[in-house]
Amino acid sequence: MSKKPNILLFGIDSLRSDHMSLYGYDRLTTPHIDKYIREGGVFFDNMFSASIPTTPGYSSMLTGLDCFSTDCVALRHEGGLLDSIKTLPEILGENGYTTTCIGFQGNAASRGFEKYIKYEDWVPDKAENMNNAAIPELKRLAEQDKPWLLFMRHMDPHSPYYTKGPFDRLFYAGDEFDKNNKSLKPAYEFKPFRDYFLTWFPEGCTDAEYIIAQYDSSIAYMDMCINQILETLRLTGAEDDTIVIFTSDHGETLDEHDCYFDHHSIYDNVLNVPLAIRYSKFPYVGNVADICQVKDLVPTMLSLCGIESDIDFDGRDLTKAFTEESIPQESEFYITEATWMLKHGWRTPEWKLIVALEPDFHFKPTVELYNLIDYPKENNNLAEKEPEVVKFLSARMEA
Repeated sequence: MSKKPNILLFGIDSLRSDHMSLYGYDRLTTPHIDKYIREGGVFFDNMFSASIPTTPGYSSMLTGLDCFSTDCVALRHEGGLLDSIKTLPEILGENGYTTTCIGFQGNAASRGFEKYIKYEDWVPDKAENMNNAAIPELKRLAEQDKPWLLFMRHMDPHSPYYTKGPFDRLFYAGDEFDKNNKSLKPAYEFKPFRDYFLTWFPEGCTDAEYIIAQYDSSIAYMDMCINQILETLRLTGAEDDTIVIFTSDHGETLDEHDCYFDHHSIYDNVLNVPLAIRYSKFPYVGNVADICQVKDLVPTMLSLCGIESDIDFDGRDLTKAFTEESIPQESEFYITEATWMLKHGWRTPEWKLIVALEPDFHFKPTVELYNLIDYPKENNNLAEKEPEVVKFLSARMEA
């Protein structure tokens, strides 16, 4: 019997798909990932992480279950996942895989890996520190006869946005200390985060575009380092037998919606995340427009690995997309946030309903309704003008 494929899974924290050049962003933030995927991979235009933030996002990603099944909705989720739930590394371990996790200890969803490796992920050299841990481990795994899973949690797009050397001004040519520029004033005036911003914003910085450029530069720096991991995979000779996946637990707010340089809220800049997969056995290369969610990853990976499971996953097997067939549709879905605020809602291709479960500390209204076709940036609340739509979507959400 032939060896099952390996899995190299990049879980990139806080990565917005619309800030990746792979998805058409006008800054060349991910040239190496772009080339790697376009040469032999598939990427999904409408991939969503429906439960914000990190803990419920990764719980769905690594179990194939939604937040109702994982019973995990909060950032500060107490305890682990239910004993009845199996994580991806546990399933793979039962099927002869060696599993390693880098940079993701102590989270409810991190259960079940055979080996855990830590790295310094809150310093300017985030991605290089990851490489120092990941490359030797990748070489070790590639020498084995057993198939393997290597999961890496990159933190570069997560604030603080650290850049170094030529990356610092890669996407910025202005004066970040221009006293006539008041674009960062709202962020400084946002008291819950003000002290945090002062720990990493350059002293005297006034231009929000500079901070946004640092977010983009951190992605470009990470992309350069990821290329070294991909090159290592190629040199080991394991590339053709390895499924390589890029995705994220959630996106990021930069200066939208009165939220600044964080990932609370359930607007699409936080919900919409990348999914790009490369595997030598794919008969189709290109993009897929179908809506999918992070809960679809586990059933998809198991299908690609030829592993059968009796688990009743909430996620779907997306492999039909790799043969240009249609995948089972789930075009509308429940969304939730349990960060510094508690909200839930319902998203369809046309509409999004957001309902606050406690007072919003940005002073947003309790009910928000957005037409995603006419106002894709979600900046025109139609809740008062469209009460029947609110009623209809509320019924769908509560059903």
